Amino acid sequence: MALQHRLVRATPERVWEVLEDGDRYAKWVVGAHRSQEADGRWPLEGSRLNYQIKLGPLVYRGETVVRVNEAPDRLELEAVAGRASARIAFEVRPWGEDTLVVVDEHPLRGRGWSFHHAAVDAVAQVRHRLLLARLARQCEDGECGRDGDGDGRGRS
Repeated sequence: MALQHRLVRATPERVWEVLEDGDRYAKWVVGAHRSQEADGRWPLEGSRLNYQIKLGPLVYRGETVVRVNEAPDRLELEAVAGRASARIAFEVRPWGEDTLVVVDEHPLRGRGWSFHHAAVDAVAQVRHRLLLARLARQCEDGECGRDGDGDGRGRS
């Protein structure tokens, strides 16, 4: 199990706004080249997000399904790649004026489950640190803030 957290300098509402934008996932999910809401219902439970991973000339397509949506506190996804899948859970917790975001990922089916061990978790930890840093930038970016004051917090 790979568990990682980050303090994001934005409100929980702002973090949830970014999580709700399925077309924006490729901007912060490590490895994703393109993402697009598949059915226009993201992030309702059962809705799907299509994504692409590009490795040189190779393009790999996958799908992510919302399994649990407890807005604005918890979003659990299942990333499906052929016969393999993984659970990716996001917890969004108020932390003073900021937000603590916790990501927890582990394999559910396929080879990832049978080869899951500490070394795999170590790689996932690095990936999650990068993912959370990118998510934080999306949430903290002054151009994205609703209030126009540049801090994305929605207050004066």
